[in-house]
Amino acid sequence: MTDAPEFAASFAAPPFAATVSRRQVIDAARGWIGTPYVHQASAKGAGCDCLGLVRGVWRELYGAEPEAPPPYTPDWSERHWRDGGEPLLEAARRRLRARDRRRAEAGDVIVFRVVRDGPAKHCAIASDTDRFIHAYAGRAVVETWMNRWWRARIAGVFSFPGTE
Repeated sequence: MTDAPEFAASFAAPPFAATVSRRQVIDAARGWIGTPYVHQASAKGAGCDCLGLVRGVWRELYGAEPEAPPPYTPDWSERHWRDGGEPLLEAARRRLRARDRRRAEAGDVIVFRVVRDGPAKHCAIASDTDRFIHAYAGRAVVETWMNRWWRARIAGVFSFPGTE
């Protein structure tokens, strides 16, 4: 078995023939609202987690995913994460366009550290400057407010490739 960085590097970035509007991203994400939370799943209407939501929106916008995610735990307070890097942030940097984390726009992917000194392990899609869509553990995909608690935990903001 190969390690995650070599495995991820074996996937080529997909070609992007057209631009994607922020409205297309938001509409695709809103189509997932109500999908039950299921760890490591990505099936619209059947089940997904936060990464599964972003993966599903990617598939709706571009087709096949550029890489398969490695197995991951639902534990937001892992204490050994510094030894293994931050796979979610690293994948976002490989496949998405990094933006100023203080200026998320509708349609951007936001990566969070739910535990302040823990790993970046939660992601969402901004639906407005003060709202976002994410898979809520134990419940479903929801659209919620970007309050001060969430803003303080933003680890990175990214745009989908070709986003206008």
